[in-house]
Amino acid sequence: MNNNHLQIFKSLFKGREDVFALRWEKDDKSGYMPAYKLDWNAYAKHKANGGTLKNFPDKTFLSLTDDRIENHLSGRETIGI
Repeated sequence: MNNNHLQIFKSLFKGREDVFALRWEKDDKSGYMPAYKLDWNAYAKHKANGGTLKNFPDKTFLSLTDDRIENHLSGRETIGI
């Protein structure tokens, strides 16, 4: 995708650029959740002790980037804003 097409797409869909959502599917359920940056090993330990992603303190939102938009438009992932 060339940069001009990306800029046109970005002008049509406005939302927060400091966070975006990823689509998830499990069994017969699906939805969207914020995309986070986190240490998956630390999260696994937290979860093993009864914690959840919601109460995991060491996570930060991932920003919406041109690469993530290109992944969405090419069908590699489904995002929402």
